Amino acid sequence: MMAPDYGRTFGLWRSGAAEEWTDYTRHAFVEGLCDGTLPRAAFLHYLVQDYVFLVHFARAWSLAVIKSETLEEMRVCAGTVDALVNHEMSLHVQTCAAAGIDEQTLFSAPEAVENLAYTRYVMDAGMQGDFIDLMAALAPCVMGYGEIGLRLAQSRTHDTPYGDWIGTYAAADYQQVCTTVGAMIDTAVDRRIGDLATSPRRQAIQDRFTKATALEVGFWQMGLTPQ
Repeated sequence: MMAPDYGRTFGLWRSGAAEEWTDYTRHAFVEGLCDGTLPRAAFLHYLVQDYVFLVHFARAWSLAVIKSETLEEMRVCAGTVDALVNHEMSLHVQTCAAAGIDEQTLFSAPEAVENLAYTRYVMDAGMQGDFIDLMAALAPCVMGYGEIGLRLAQSRTHDTPYGDWIGTYAAADYQQVCTTVGAMIDTAVDRRIGDLATSPRRQAIQDRFTKATALEVGFWQMGLTPQ
């Protein structure tokens, strides 16, 4: 499968983190979702931690609203917060409820070290850096899940108990989120930096994206080792 087109800036970042991106999007956890071999305990452990992650992720996108310079940036960032809080997190709530884990338990779950490292890295990027720094730290999660969901939906050859998870990220509405965010990032880079490929900031911003991608790899690995 060819990589989906989520904008030229994302394409540049993805190419600059090629090894980490492959480790992330082709991780054993991901392949276990596709063929159904992922242990249920590992999936539930991941879902609980991912719910906590999404709480902090929504806060980071809320910070992006503050960092925005245009009304369109505010709209996209606020819309992403809505998609996270009112839609994506509902999958976690429904799946965990079926396993006897209620939403309050999800919200108050202790954070795994890998979760803590990733979420605080993203928030730190936003607090210390500008809007572009924050987008570089946020993009691997948004676009990575879109790419993973699309690939798994197209490549799986039989039913898997994780079909709902795959369907969530392969769905047209989530793919539109990725496309919209990617276009917004392109416009934001043009506005603040110009040609990113020749900008003195290119490597520093690439490093943000690459580190966040590596932290995604650690998050999958955390999911494979339920406590």
